[in-house]
Amino acid sequence: MNSHRWLPLSLRSSAASLGALTGVALIGAAVPASVCAATFSTADDVAHRSFKSATTFADVLVSPSREDAVALAAPGGVPKSGPLRTIEARQGEAVLGRVIVDSVLGKFEQIDYAVAIDAAGKVLAVEILTYREGHGAEVRLPAWRDQFLGKTAADPIRLGADVANISGATLSCTHITDGVRRLVAWAGRHPAGAKASAS
Repeated sequence: MNSHRWLPLSLRSSAASLGALTGVALIGAAVPASVCAATFSTADDVAHRSFKSATTFADVLVSPSREDAVALAAPGGVPKSGPLRTIEARQGEAVLGRVIVDSVLGKFEQIDYAVAIDAAGKVLAVEILTYREGHGAEVRLPAWRDQFLGKTAADPIRLGADVANISGATLSCTHITDGVRRLVAWAGRHPAGAKASAS
C-alpha cells in the first residue's frame, strides 16, 4: 500500500526523494566528516632539506621481504603491501642516507609522512607530508617532530617513554611514533646503499 497515493505525481517523487535524502543524511551523520587533505611538503623537499651537501638524489623502490612486510605493518595490521619508496642521497659515491616515505592511519584518515635517516641509522627529520584528519594536526609542530631527531634503532621510540604525547592528538601521535620506530628498525637492518636494502 502506498501511503502517498493521494499526493500528485510530482509530490510523490519529491516525498520519495526526501525519504532517500533523510536516509543518506542519517548515514552521513554516522560517518566521520571528511576533511580535505592538506599537503605541506613532498618527500623530495624533505630529502633536499635533510641532505644539503648531497650532489645526487635517487628514487629507490624497495620490495620488502615477507618478514620485513610484517615488521613494517602496524601492530595487528596486514603486512605492508607494495614497494617502499625511498630517496637515496649521495655526495659523489658516498651514501649520506635516505628518506623513507610511509603512511599511517590517524583516527580515521591516512597521514603521509617521511623520515630522513643518515647512513649511520640516525633520524635527521620527521615531516608530515599530507594530513587529512579534522583534529590532531599538532603533530606537524616542530617541537613535537624534533623529539625524533638523533633516534636510532637502539632507542625505544615509544610514546610516553621518550616521545611526549599531545592531548587531543593521541592516535596521530601514537601511530606516527610507531611508524617511525618500524622504519628506523627496518633501516637499521638494511643500511642505505647496501645490497640488502633492495632485497
